[in-house]
Amino acid sequence: MHADRDTLFRHLWTQYLEVTPSAQEVHRILGDTQDSDIVNDHIALRTFNLEKVNLEKLAAHFLALGYRQCGEYRFEAKKLYARHYEHEDPTAPKVFISELLVEEFSPELQAIVGKLVDQVDADAVSADDFLYSGSHWQIDYASYQRLLAESEYAAWLAAWGFRANHFTVSINHLIRFDSVEAVNAALKAQGFAINSAGGEVKGTPEELLEQSSTLADKAEVAFSDRSATIPSCFYEFARRYPQNSGELYTGFIAASADKIFESTHAMM
Repeated sequence: MHADRDTLFRHLWTQYLEVTPSAQEVHRILGDTQDSDIVNDHIALRTFNLEKVNLEKLAAHFLALGYRQCGEYRFEAKKLYARHYEHEDPTAPKVFISELLVEEFSPELQAIVGKLVDQVDADAVSADDFLYSGSHWQIDYASYQRLLAESEYAAWLAAWGFRANHFTVSINHLIRFDSVEAVNAALKAQGFAINSAGGEVKGTPEELLEQSSTLADKAEVAFSDRSATIPSCFYEFARRYPQNSGELYTGFIAASADKIFESTHAMM
């Protein structure tokens, strides 16, 4: 387990940039100066709910760094379960971890995913670098396509493995922008596509959280039998509103998160 939080997030960010080069451009557009410090609201990680690599195995890395479990979420249509974690240090990014409920899918999907997870060395899961270790398996392109037909989430995870699926700009901390709409407009003016599933702005001030996201970059994956260019990772933007206590809301809204997941959809 990592000795310190900054090292872990730095590795996650470096790995994310490798397949999400547009993130640097996002910083250039939204930052106040070249060295502007964009504040990361949260990251998200994906996994399967099979015992060897389930949500709790990923969460253990954050619990060891002083995080604690907060909300939990269910996504019936996508067959996902998720939890989010927070650190007592308010500057620490929140962490959103979801897992695919594998047993709720077809026997074919279960068999493919089972074979993938069988290839993971159990010791690798507790290693320092597990959360940014990528895939631990071989998968052929046809199997990826079969997963894609049933679950975009399963296909993405099979292709990319363990990594931050997205980082999130805290709009509350931006100097030149104060709304999700303004951020979206600035990005669209520079040619970015914004995820429009459920509307370009997900959530409302009344729900205390508004979010948007870019559509995922595309990057090349080496499948066991061929290479293919598929959606990689994306950037999210979040504006949080104060609760009655005056403190900013720190949770997530399942209905909005459900649509954010679609940022990695392969526009077939």
